[in-house]
Amino acid sequence: MDSTGDDQPLFVDSPQGLAALCERLAPAPWLALDTEFMRERTYQPQLCLLQVGTPEIAACVDPLAIGDLGPLLDQIYDPQRVKVLHAARQDLEILYLLRGELPGPVFDTQIAATVLGHGDQIGYGTLVQNVLGIQLDKSHARADWSRRPLEPAQLRYAADDVRYLAQIYPRLHAQLVEEGRLEWLSEDFAALSRAQTYTNPPEEAWRRVSGANRLRGVQLAILQALAAWREERAQALDKPRKWILKDDVLADLARHAPADLKHLERIRGLDEGTARRSGGDLLAIIRQAGETPKAQWPELAPRLRLAPGQEAVVDAMMAVLRQCAERHRVSVPTLAARRDLEAIAAGRRDVPLLHGWRAALAGQAIDALLAGETTLRVRDGQLVAEPGAS
Repeated sequence: MDSTGDDQPLFVDSPQGLAALCERLAPAPWLALDTEFMRERTYQPQLCLLQVGTPEIAACVDPLAIGDLGPLLDQIYDPQRVKVLHAARQDLEILYLLRGELPGPVFDTQIAATVLGHGDQIGYGTLVQNVLGIQLDKSHARADWSRRPLEPAQLRYAADDVRYLAQIYPRLHAQLVEEGRLEWLSEDFAALSRAQTYTNPPEEAWRRVSGANRLRGVQLAILQALAAWREERAQALDKPRKWILKDDVLADLARHAPADLKHLERIRGLDEGTARRSGGDLLAIIRQAGETPKAQWPELAPRLRLAPGQEAVVDAMMAVLRQCAERHRVSVPTLAARRDLEAIAAGRRDVPLLHGWRAALAGQAIDALLAGETTLRVRDGQLVAEPGAS
C-alpha cells in the first residue's frame, strides 16, 4: 500500500504509486538518494529499500514489492539532474548492479564536508548534527531490511537519510560556491561515476586478500589463481567470499602449496566439506599456478625504504602539510597521508597531493620546501614556514 501520514514518509510499494512519485519528482533539479541493503549472506548487495528526497518529498520505495524500478531509475539516471548522496560508493554500487552503468553527475556530502572544515570521512549523523543541529535516531542501524512488513519507525529512520540530506545539500553547495571550493571536488565526484570503481576482476582479487603482503615469489602466483577461483565461485553462487574460503586459508594454501589431499586437509581452517567438494580443484589450481614462469609472477607494490635523512624530510613536509590544512580548514588526511609524503620524498610525482585542488592548497607549498624556497622556523613557540632559504 502506498501511504503517508502526518509524521510518516511516503511509502511506495506498487507500480501505480511509483508512477505517481515519479510525476512529483519530475520538476526537481536534484535528488537526494540513499539505500538500505543486506549483504551478509550474499556476494552482491541485495537492495531492500530505495529512499529519494527533495525539499518537499521524502519517499521510501520498496523494490521487493514493486520489482521493476525502471521509471524511477530513468529519473535518477537523467544526466541533467544532480544526485546527492552521503558516502556514496555503496549506494552507487547498487545502482551500477541494477542498471549496468552509473548515474551522473554526483554530489557526495561526505566529500564536500571534508573541504568545509567538518573533518575527514564524517558520518551522516554527525554531519546532520553539525549543520542542522538535529540528533538522529540510530536504533535501526542494524535492522534486517529484507523483512516485511517494515515498521513505521524503520520507515521514519530510512526517510531521515534523505529528508535531512535534502536540507544539507543546498547549504554545503552554497558554502562551496561562496568560498570558491566547488570546483575543487569535480575530480573526486567524477571518480564516483567511473565503472572501474565498482568492478571486481577475479584476476585482481588477490590484492585484497589479508596476508598477501607476507607472501613472495611463486606463492603470489598461487594466491592469485586461488583468489580468482574463489571470486568466480562466489559470484556464481552469490555467496560471500569468506563462505567459499577465508582469507587466512587462501594465504596458507599459497604459502604451503599442498601437493595431495592428505597435505591439503592439514591446512588450518579448511573445513572437511570444502576439502571433499573442492579439494581436487584446489590441488589442480595450486599445481598449475606453481608452474607459472617467474616473469609472470604477480608483484606487490614495492615498499618504500627511506634513508634517515629522507625520513627527516618527510617530517618537515608533514609540518608544512599540517599548516596548510589548518590555514584552509581541511583535515590533514583529506590532503595526504604520510605514505604520500614518503612517495614524494622517494621522487614520485603520481601522488594526489601534487595534482588538482590539493596541489593548490598544499602541494605547491611542499614543492617549495623541497626546492629550498621555504624555511621552517620556530617563532613564539610555533613552527612557521617562510620564504627564502636559511
